[in-house]
Amino acid sequence: MVSENSGKKPLLLVDAYSQIYRGFYAVRSLSNSKGLPSNAVFAMAKLLLRLEKEYPAFDGAFVFDKGKIEKRLAVAPDYKANRPPMPEELKIQIPYIRDLIRAFGWNIIEYEGYEADDLMGAMAKSFDGRKVLILSSDKDISQVIDKEDRVNMLVPSHDGKGLNIRSYEETIRKFGVPPEKIVDYLSLIGDSSDNIPGVPGIGPKTAASLLNESGSISEIFCDPQRIRKDSLREKILAHKEVLKKNIFLTTLFTELPEEANITESSVRKNSLQEEKVCSIIEEFELKSIAKEVENLSPVSSGENTSAEDLFCMTQEKNADKKETAEQLFFDF
Repeated sequence: MVSENSGKKPLLLVDAYSQIYRGFYAVRSLSNSKGLPSNAVFAMAKLLLRLEKEYPAFDGAFVFDKGKIEKRLAVAPDYKANRPPMPEELKIQIPYIRDLIRAFGWNIIEYEGYEADDLMGAMAKSFDGRKVLILSSDKDISQVIDKEDRVNMLVPSHDGKGLNIRSYEETIRKFGVPPEKIVDYLSLIGDSSDNIPGVPGIGPKTAASLLNESGSISEIFCDPQRIRKDSLREKILAHKEVLKKNIFLTTLFTELPEEANITESSVRKNSLQEEKVCSIIEEFELKSIAKEVENLSPVSSGENTSAEDLFCMTQEKNADKKETAEQLFFDF
């Protein structure tokens, strides 16, 4: 563990591909005069500008999936098999997006055989002296949110007009179960985005009610009589192997090998390289972005503000955005 972090800046960890895809599909039919697609670059530039303005005192990183997730594929060969290949017009833009992320001062973290959720969960656990915000739309990352309010999520709102903080209490309000039961909850209902089938006939309300009334799936397997309804008990027991597999697939790998080498420097936010940013923006002929970069005013690094105060100020700002439905990402 990297536990000597008390008093350091809070961390903002961004699920890179979830935001890249979100931007790619939110902005369509955009290209430069040479015919080079620019919609994903444009959307990422908007996000990076917003983070520069709204989270200037945070360290952190953009975290990418890398390679085949062999551990999960060994258990479920069809894991994520329903996902289509990356569109060619997006694939072309990825190298520029990675350069743009670095030019804005953010490090990129990735490790062969690990998904971004695994890495972010591992970092939230390892940097245990810091407050952590995880920007992601994935439901399964909710499992790392803690009751002590040290680790929370930032979740894009459904209307695309803001980021909402998902805390311990917000997790309960959304799913009907606390973060520590999210793995069991998703194992019961399945996750279509990852091609994980749940137990037929069990939806979100039934799953939440079952877990709250009868305990964890493990406890139910040890004592099936915890489930009072005969038909539901029989259904759960009939899908025991499915549930065991789902629990493995949904649980994040938060223990990383030492060679992953994620250290303090891995999450240190550097200064924006304006010349490099402008070079990329000019290549894609994004004039409105260029103006925003020029108009960026120097911001406080927060050196004299405690990590606790920085985190609280961010929560307060996001609470205001939620009330006003102020657009956070794609305010074109």
